[in-house]
Amino acid sequence: MTLTGVARYEPEQLSSVGDHAVVVGASMAGLCAARVLADGFEDVTVIERDPLPDEPVARRGVPQANHIHVLQEAGRATLTDLFPDFGENLLSNGGLVLDGTRDLKMYDEGDFNADSPHRIPVYSAIRPLYESIVRRSVTTLDNVQMRPECQFITFRTDEEVTAVEGVIVKPAGGQSEELPADLVIDTTGRTSHTPTWLKEHGYPSPPTDEVRINVTYSTTFIERPSDDRHGILVVPSAPRTRGGAFLPVENDQWQVTLFGMHGDHPPADLDGFQEYTASFPIPHHKRLLDEYPQITEEIVQYPFQSNMRRRYEDLDRFPDGLVVLGDAIASFNPLYGQGMSVAALEALEFHHALAAGGREDLPSRVFKRIKQTVDIAWSMAVGADVQFPQTEGPKPRSADVLNWYLTRLIRQAHTDGMLFDAFFRVQMMEQPPSSLFRPRIMWRVLRPTGG
Repeated sequence: MTLTGVARYEPEQLSSVGDHAVVVGASMAGLCAARVLADGFEDVTVIERDPLPDEPVARRGVPQANHIHVLQEAGRATLTDLFPDFGENLLSNGGLVLDGTRDLKMYDEGDFNADSPHRIPVYSAIRPLYESIVRRSVTTLDNVQMRPECQFITFRTDEEVTAVEGVIVKPAGGQSEELPADLVIDTTGRTSHTPTWLKEHGYPSPPTDEVRINVTYSTTFIERPSDDRHGILVVPSAPRTRGGAFLPVENDQWQVTLFGMHGDHPPADLDGFQEYTASFPIPHHKRLLDEYPQITEEIVQYPFQSNMRRRYEDLDRFPDGLVVLGDAIASFNPLYGQGMSVAALEALEFHHALAAGGREDLPSRVFKRIKQTVDIAWSMAVGADVQFPQTEGPKPRSADVLNWYLTRLIRQAHTDGMLFDAFFRVQMMEQPPSSLFRPRIMWRVLRPTGG
């Protein structure tokens, strides 16, 4: 599901559905879930093993936070619905709002995209700033308690282990304690222990899809003139496994991230960093690194081995009182910038599931609802990744035909701003991929070149 395919957030739809809910993990998925739960529960507790400082710094539990993150339109609109002051707070703390197809240019299939005839606003900031803005908003809710540096141990269940009835946690320097709850939300990411816990307690583990891409990200920051707000993305395109992006972010900086797939990894030293960009099909990244000083000496790296999806919707048995959201359900190649927006859309579907039926058969209903969102994000990310012959894992149905069509669309969009507008809105998870097959779009894609 994309933004246009799901009803918007309406807090008044949700009446009281329980006394206490616990969210395990203060990720973007966990914070959005906590906001939704606050409408229907007397008290909500968010458990997080990391410290939660006021400053926008990368947490140990979110190693990918050091690298470029894009907030898609689906995420921007949904976060604004959940937290009406989100945009204002982001901009007042240094975030930028850009024109998505003019300030930001994409180089793919041999050239840059044409400008869209419409302005498409896009926020630009470092990932820790997005998270800190959302976290501050959650902490202002009277019935939400944040418990940082608190380790999740396991779930608390009834005697028959048919329902989760809370969690067992251990605060830093303290003793283990039980937190009873009517509902527990697991947003602990790819390392979620729920599949193992299910197996240990007589439940089937969710079928899991994995598509291996072996990508590594390297990131640094360089100085940026305050009036220069442009950014450029070079997309890896088979057989070329290298790419990179630079985006304007807060404090007059460019965030520069290089990425390489299937073992073609960017280095972690500045000389190697510059040499890597010299292999790009355009000179912009190397020129930027040559002309502007590096702000931080360190170049941080992040390895990402595979797209991963756990199909909880396929299980015929699952305990009551437990829901899994965010990267604990599915995580995607970060190149495509889907994570925060998928988390926001899942929270929106979670809201609608609670509003429609309360806690009755809630896990099954939530998993079926969010499947539609995950399906689209998965097909987009994995469909692009399987263009590389080195990619290992199940290929989405009709991927070859779709990739042929999208390649032609992107090439036509080098000179056709209307086409790039349509493609960009799909990338931003505003419109579904099916919108690219509307007759007026297909005609522009399939017409003879130069016609």
